[in-house]
Amino acid sequence: MDRTLYVTDLDGTLLNRQDRIHPKSIAIINDLVKQGLLFTYATARSLVSASVVTKGLSTDIPVIAYNGAFIFHPSTGEIVSKEMFQPEEMQHVRTLLDQFDLYPLVYSFVDGIEKVSWVTSRENDGIRRYLSLRKGDRRLRPVSDKEDLYKGEMFYFTCIGERDALQPVYEICSKDIRFCCTLQRELYRPEYWFEIMPAKATKAEAIQKLKAIWNCSRVVSFGDAVNDIPMFELSDECYAVENAVDQLKAIATGVIASNEDNGVARWLKEHAKW
Repeated sequence: MDRTLYVTDLDGTLLNRQDRIHPKSIAIINDLVKQGLLFTYATARSLVSASVVTKGLSTDIPVIAYNGAFIFHPSTGEIVSKEMFQPEEMQHVRTLLDQFDLYPLVYSFVDGIEKVSWVTSRENDGIRRYLSLRKGDRRLRPVSDKEDLYKGEMFYFTCIGERDALQPVYEICSKDIRFCCTLQRELYRPEYWFEIMPAKATKAEAIQKLKAIWNCSRVVSFGDAVNDIPMFELSDECYAVENAVDQLKAIATGVIASNEDNGVARWLKEHAKW
């Protein structure tokens, strides 16, 4: 019997403009999961951040975080799978960022504890907004200089700023097969996010891992942005929400109702099989 894995992006797809899942969507999805639906989400967010915005959603499902760098059991925080930078890869990224005078948010495990580090004297509006949305987050690790910034086992770099400042670095880094990079405008905001991850830290790679764990033969996915393209390309069916970028709609199996109109949950209720 064919088993289908259903995977949705969060921001702009399952989440509404208030960065929450509508109670109606939560009720529909939780009911389907109880009936046996193999469902998960794949997000660029951390598990900590994702857990806040998905409050009420079933935690009986492994979830994909950090754009595929990690698969977690959300109820326990147990790591199912992870992709980390090798030391020489980390050093190359640091050299490149230094060359262009960029100060990233650095995601790492410092003494075995997950941390997000940044240089306080180089905060801009985008970073300040990022921090304002994560008050009380125990991962936050402010530092005073670059030497303290690059500590521990690193797995993710994020630079927030103007496109003109980030584009040259993106063009160099995206051509390096050791890395997976994205550059896109922040949802509902003017600033751009440039993110650098290990080559296998993608939603597509993580979905393949979950597909094997759950012994699934098919994947159906939902998304809204360009970083969902690899996920769409590996899916047997893929659906863009109405508010998605045209680039994603162009390769989608179909276009469904928007994130403001419970598009993913409505589609699942009407069409999902298990």
